[in-house]
Amino acid sequence: MPGSDRLGVQAWRYLLISILVIGVDQWSKWLAEHHLSFGERINVMPGFDWTLAYNTGVAFSMFADGEAWQRYGLAGFAILVSGVFIWMLAGLQRAERIAAIAYALIIGGALGNVIDRIRHGHVVDFVLWYVRDYYWPAFNVADSCIVVGAGLLLLFGWRHKEPSAPAKV
Repeated sequence: MPGSDRLGVQAWRYLLISILVIGVDQWSKWLAEHHLSFGERINVMPGFDWTLAYNTGVAFSMFADGEAWQRYGLAGFAILVSGVFIWMLAGLQRAERIAAIAYALIIGGALGNVIDRIRHGHVVDFVLWYVRDYYWPAFNVADSCIVVGAGLLLLFGWRHKEPSAPAKV
């Protein structure tokens, strides 16, 4: 609608970010699978290695006991959440650019991992951060985009704040 303050059909512009995330994520996972052996670690710098790992669960390998329902159940859940976020993205105010970018990052990350789940039955991870003997679970570009998107939503709020009414004199 002309003059509307909502993104509506203009949300597709932000979904280009999601498509870019999916592309970079899939390309980086392809590189990891073609240049690393499973479990191999290549030190990049202190506290940062490349490694090839497979995650059949969700964040931090929760629910990773290899049940068949996980492959399609977790993929279906991620698709459902992505659909809800696309709907929420389309309903944002035009001024809510940061929230729109956050939703686009989360959508792209979720769908990047869905592609892995459906194709392989697991998610390909290849980034490993650590401090001394503490290791953060291996992750990938999609995971990073989900975390950055969620962080943006937390930092800048879920919803656009309505302007307060002027004080009556």
